[in-house]
Amino acid sequence: MKKHFLNLALWALLPMSLCVTGCSDDDTYPDVDGQTPVAEMNTLHIQSAAGRTFTIEGRLTDADGISTIQLQCADLYLNKTIDLIEIYGEPQTEYDLSYSFTTANDELGESFTINVTITDVGGRSTSQEVLVTMDGDFENPTFTVRPSSDLTVLIAAETGFTLNFSVTDDRALDYVTINIPSIPEFENFQVDAAGQSSIDVSERIVFPSEEATYEMTVTAVDAVGNQTVVTSTINVSEMQNFPKMYLADVATTAELNSDVFGVPMLINHPAEYQYRARYYNKEAGTEIFFLPQKTDFAPICFGIDPNDETKLTYDPETALPIVLDEAGVYYEIDFNVLDLTYSMRTYSVDEATDPINYEYGTNTFWDANAQEYINFYIGWGGSPQDAGNHLFVQDADNPHLFYYPATGERWTQEAGEMNFIITNYHPAGWWDNVEWRCDDSANPEKFGYFSKANNVNPNWEGTNQRWEDGTVVGDNWVKPVVTIGGNYRFEFDAHLGRGKIVPAN
Repeated sequence: MKKHFLNLALWALLPMSLCVTGCSDDDTYPDVDGQTPVAEMNTLHIQSAAGRTFTIEGRLTDADGISTIQLQCADLYLNKTIDLIEIYGEPQTEYDLSYSFTTANDELGESFTINVTITDVGGRSTSQEVLVTMDGDFENPTFTVRPSSDLTVLIAAETGFTLNFSVTDDRALDYVTINIPSIPEFENFQVDAAGQSSIDVSERIVFPSEEATYEMTVTAVDAVGNQTVVTSTINVSEMQNFPKMYLADVATTAELNSDVFGVPMLINHPAEYQYRARYYNKEAGTEIFFLPQKTDFAPICFGIDPNDETKLTYDPETALPIVLDEAGVYYEIDFNVLDLTYSMRTYSVDEATDPINYEYGTNTFWDANAQEYINFYIGWGGSPQDAGNHLFVQDADNPHLFYYPATGERWTQEAGEMNFIITNYHPAGWWDNVEWRCDDSANPEKFGYFSKANNVNPNWEGTNQRWEDGTVVGDNWVKPVVTIGGNYRFEFDAHLGRGKIVPAN
């Protein structure tokens, strides 16, 4: 007896029933038992989806020897014959069928029947039908609004906060659980999703009014058991010297979570409990808040105290936005989270500096043979040549501000990891002039100048290859993950060293 495996890739889908057809004599291979082949299929119903690969599998046996296996489905343009004598030089008495087929990405059919016919050397055959339906669920649920990985809840008369998150699934959600050990109400607390494709959860969580640390796990489960888990560390404490603080210029938690990176915007932390935000205000009336967590306005949101407009409050239920009334200028806002004081000033784009030592769009760089000059531009990509495929457009009112793509153009990104730097364009591939790297490849929050030629605007207040605190800018390429494919817009501010990629129409 011989046992063989075959893995072939195709384009198809499947369903099944069993039938037996007649036989004929074969002079070359004499009958052993004269019986029809036996097919023990792993399944007669396969659930798949457009663009996915499914596999027809089964254990095939015949004492006389199997000569061919035929798979047919006209709707999938599948007509495949596996000739075992041609492949192995002789019929097979045992065979493990494993045949893979990939459906087209734009496949519109809902179900298909694939006929699998096994024929032995005597001409006797057995047929089975494999049903393939396009209702498979292979994707894990997605948190479109997720709890931040680190949360601080400040001790108060009632110490607590409202946990907000949103989950979607490409098919149907079953439930979500919130588990905070030692908080009885939220030990495996479950919210039923009732088969909906999305669910928004808002739950008030109250803690003992004493310093403690809690681990929270939120699990989303879909109808077939696929799940996604996010974890958070919750610190219950007095006011903290937060290691990071962010400026939010958006109105909703959905906008805080829909970016590829850059929203909310990381600000500076020059001293204990002290923070400084710089922000270019494009339009009068912009409303901002400051957040120590990235994905929600709770549990802490710094805004104007409604009872004293000269002070801040951290209560997300009462905080009013800080309104920036002057357009076309940079704002500098200093605030202290311990005494809740703040101050603001503005400065012009002419007063602002950045490291670029060239005038945008003018003849600047010579070619590799020093024969002619090329225009100076910056873009994003894997090399100075590649940057030419993604050139930034300089803002008409602020020379420090750059966009991609140009107004009126679309930039579509598929889901997956990006990998780029910001660099000057040069067709010969020069690397040493105008470049930026990021602080963390997977989670970029700021950009540091990285000119290996040390080519820096002498008026710039920053330092090449050093952050504002003096630490070294690492050679970190920007590698964020695009969670949801779609149209996006890239904005980069060379003065602030900040960038963001956000959804666009």
